[in-house]
Amino acid sequence: KEEATQKAKDIVRMAVARAIALEPLRQFELPVNKAALVVGGGVAGMTCALSIAEQGHEVYLVEKEKELGGMARRLHYTIEGLDVQAYLRDLVKKVHEHPLIHVYTGAQILEATGYVGNFVTKIESERGLSEIKHGAVIIAIGAEEYKPTEYLYGEDERVLTLLELEEKIAKGDESVAQAQTVVMIQCVGCRNEERNYCSRVCCSQAVKNALKLKEIKPDIDVYVLYRDMRTYGFREDYYRKAADKGVIFIRYEPDEKPRVERVEEGGKTFLRVTVTEPTLGMPLAIDADILALAAAVVPSAGAERIAQLFKVPLNQDGFFKEAHVKLRPVEFDTEGVYLCGTAHYPKHIQEVINQAYGAAGRALALLSHDIVIASGVVAQVEEKRCIGCGACVQVCAYGAVELRETKQGKKATVNPIICKGDGLCNAVCPAGAITLKHFTNEEIGRQIEVAFAAM
Repeated sequence: KEEATQKAKDIVRMAVARAIALEPLRQFELPVNKAALVVGGGVAGMTCALSIAEQGHEVYLVEKEKELGGMARRLHYTIEGLDVQAYLRDLVKKVHEHPLIHVYTGAQILEATGYVGNFVTKIESERGLSEIKHGAVIIAIGAEEYKPTEYLYGEDERVLTLLELEEKIAKGDESVAQAQTVVMIQCVGCRNEERNYCSRVCCSQAVKNALKLKEIKPDIDVYVLYRDMRTYGFREDYYRKAADKGVIFIRYEPDEKPRVERVEEGGKTFLRVTVTEPTLGMPLAIDADILALAAAVVPSAGAERIAQLFKVPLNQDGFFKEAHVKLRPVEFDTEGVYLCGTAHYPKHIQEVINQAYGAAGRALALLSHDIVIASGVVAQVEEKRCIGCGACVQVCAYGAVELRETKQGKKATVNPIICKGDGLCNAVCPAGAITLKHFTNEEIGRQIEVAFAAM
C-alpha cells in the first residue's frame, strides 16, 4: 500500500514538473468540401453512394470496369433464394438516375492529394481527364476470385469454380442438366501457407449450389469435400437441409487433400476424385461429371496502389485494415477515408450492404459539418538543425513530411493538417531537428529529472 501511494505521489510530481514547460496548442479549423468520392462501383460502392446522395451531398462514383456491379454480376441468387440480378439492376438504375451521383466508368485514379475535408483526386476515365474535389473518400474496390492452378482447372472444361457453376446453373447449361455426379472441393487457394485465412463465403456458396442442383434434378449425386463447414449464422439451417436432401459431406485433412485425375472407362471419360473417407479410414473414389472448386476470395489487384494513393494500410493478407476492429470498423487512421465491402474482407451481400450504410453514416458525420478541427499535437522542424537526410519522410505513414529546397539545401517540412502526431519522425531524426508539440524534449526531460530526484 505504501509503495503504491509513493508511486502515485511520484507520478503527480512528474506531471506537475511537465506542466510547467507546457505551451498552448493551436488547433486548426479546416473548411469541409461537401462532396464524397466512392472508389468502386460494386454493391458496396453503389449502396454507399446512394445513401450519401440521398442526404443531399454530391457523390463521385469511380469504377475501373466499363459497367457497374462488381462481383455481383456473377451472382444469380442467394442461399435464401433472393434474385441477385434483379436487385443489382434496380440498384444500378437508381445510381444512374440520381441527379447528385456522377458515375465514372473505365476509370483509373492517377493521383490523390489533400487531407480530411479537402481532397483532390485526378482520374482518367471514358469521360477523359477529370479533377475531383471532395471532402471524404470511401474505398469499396471489392475483391477477386482466385484462379486455381490445382485439380486440373484450366486443363479440363468440366473443372469449374463455384461461381462458374452458378452461372451455368442459372443459364440452364446442358452439361449441368445431364450431369449425374457433381463433386465440390472446399478451401481451394486459402487456409494454406500462402493465404492463411478463411474466405468465409465458400461453404454457403457450395451449399447454395448443391441445393439448387437437387432442386433441378433430385436424383443427382452431390458430394462436398470439406475441411470445416462454416455456414455461420442461420445458414446452418441450409447445411442441414442439404444433408437431408441427400448431399453427401466428406471431411478431408490438409495433409490428405483430394486427388483428381482423368479416367476413361466404357468409352466415357470421368473426373475421378479420390479422397480418404474419415469414418471408413479408406480411400473413396468418386467419378464426377462436374468438379466445382471453392476458389478463395483474394484482394483486388489494385488494392496496394489504392492504399498508397490514399495512405491507408493493408493487413497481412492484402485486404484493407480498419482503424479498430470493434470501435472504428469502417474507418482508417487517415481521417476522412472510410472502408466498406469485400475490400475489407470476404463477406456475404447482406453484410456488404450493412457495412456500406455504416461507412456512409461515418462519412456523413464529417460532411454535415462546415469545418473540421485538426489537433494541435503535431511535429515541427527546427530548420537550422535539419540535415535533409529524409529519414522522417520515409517513416511517416501519412505523408505529412516532405523535403523542400531552401537556400540552405534540402530541409524537412511538416504539413500540420495531415500530421497525426505519432512521433515516428521525431524518433528517427539523427539530428534531433524534429520535436513533437506537447511532448517536447524539455517536458519529458523535466519528468525524468523529478523521477530520479525522488530515488
